[in-house]
Amino acid sequence: MWKQFAGKCLDLIIPPRCACCGQSVNDANHLCGTCWSKMEWIGKPFCTVSGLPFSYDLGQEMVSPSVMVDPPVYDRARSVAAFGETARRLVHQLKYYDRGDLASVMGQWMVRAGADCLVDPACWIVPVPLHITRLWKRRFNQAGLLAQAIARHTGTSYKPDLLRRVRSTRQQVGLSEEARRTNVEGAFQLHLPDRLSLSGRTIVLIDDVWTTGATLDACCRVLRRAEAGEICIITFARVVDGEQMPI
Repeated sequence: MWKQFAGKCLDLIIPPRCACCGQSVNDANHLCGTCWSKMEWIGKPFCTVSGLPFSYDLGQEMVSPSVMVDPPVYDRARSVAAFGETARRLVHQLKYYDRGDLASVMGQWMVRAGADCLVDPACWIVPVPLHITRLWKRRFNQAGLLAQAIARHTGTSYKPDLLRRVRSTRQQVGLSEEARRTNVEGAFQLHLPDRLSLSGRTIVLIDDVWTTGATLDACCRVLRRAEAGEICIITFARVVDGEQMPI
């Protein structure tokens, strides 16, 4: 009750604004009607493994041809929205403009989108890590903020240090898919003294944007070699069109 009262008082001092465009809204950090309608939400029908949307319904439990030809390292992947204009603005505000307050509502949307990845109450929520030098410059890991919000909303365990980026890599922006994969090869290591605790454990890997999947794939390979159980991925946004690649 006191928390709600404090929230109402704060709304009087600082009126709630749309998380994307800044228009007045009822709840802080939510979207106005216009931005909501422009958000390219990813919903069914989509590939039950990769989470990529289909242009039309192919029936229950359908898997895309690309997954059947080249099965991924992960077991299941889900994303909130395609990396369009609205999702891009939200990600950029979180990542580059110190809008850590957006992580809570973005995390709520990720919980909803990745509900079938979060059914195991003993799962570990693991963010894609930054190298220590980049973390020092940026001061926070946006994937960590989202992972922490997801763990808080679901009551699951947040494991920010399970994976470490042990090699500083150049930024992926502007790199081709092949160059991105080469760039992150060998960049991640497991940081867990008792590896038996990971054996058979469900891991939910969290990141803000999925572009080619090179970074996520590198993380999943480390987890798979350590005999993790089911490996799921939840991202806020995902590139579904190659023209959206540069970010």
